[in-house]
Amino acid sequence: MSATFGGRPGRQSRISRWLRGRRPQEAVGSEDREALLLAAAAAGLPLAPAAHPVGYRCSCERVGCPTPARHPVSFAWQTQSTTDPAQVERWARGNPEANFITATGMLHDVLDVPLEAGRAALERLLAEGVGVGPVAESDDGRMLFFTETRGTPEDEDEWWPCELDSHPETDEDHPGLRWHCRGSYVLVPPARLPGDDGRSVRWVRGPEHALPEPLLLLETLTDACEKYVGEEPTGAVWPLQR
Repeated sequence: MSATFGGRPGRQSRISRWLRGRRPQEAVGSEDREALLLAAAAAGLPLAPAAHPVGYRCSCERVGCPTPARHPVSFAWQTQSTTDPAQVERWARGNPEANFITATGMLHDVLDVPLEAGRAALERLLAEGVGVGPVAESDDGRMLFFTETRGTPEDEDEWWPCELDSHPETDEDHPGLRWHCRGSYVLVPPARLPGDDGRSVRWVRGPEHALPEPLLLLETLTDACEKYVGEEPTGAVWPLQR
């Protein structure tokens, strides 16, 4: 799935060049932010507005917010999430400070691993010629591999669960590999994290890369997590049933 980026000629190659030349933690301007969000939506990543950092705090002003600047602003984020460029543009311009989440399990999934494991796995996958899709790095120590989704079948008997399934409230139960699918979300680049040191979530490989089938990446990611996390993921790695 390749992005057209709103149908504006030259935008895909321009964003690709910008991503390659950008230094880690380099500030993202408002025009670049909007272009990157529209690129994500055009690539099929449903977006919804999220909280943003206010220093070390969260813009939601909740005392003791458990996920500062990492959560949607609306409880209806699953139905609100959209790839409509006009809506994304309105949100981005209406709140220039907002982060955005992308809802998983609708049009795509995310395999989320510790940063060191992810970097090692990415190097190995590329060396082996595997078609890796979009990949993002987060300065909270995670790497996100965007993939096709396992789907949302009409017949629930067709759904196959996995012990790696992760939701925002269960992330602590998955210190190694997390599989964000139905009912979950992740921050989509460009996003800012709390602190005064410019921490962010940014693309390593942009959304112009086609989404791969998740099982093409899973074994390599699992192997890397075993090495860097120091233990095998708990439970079954492969689908329990289909």
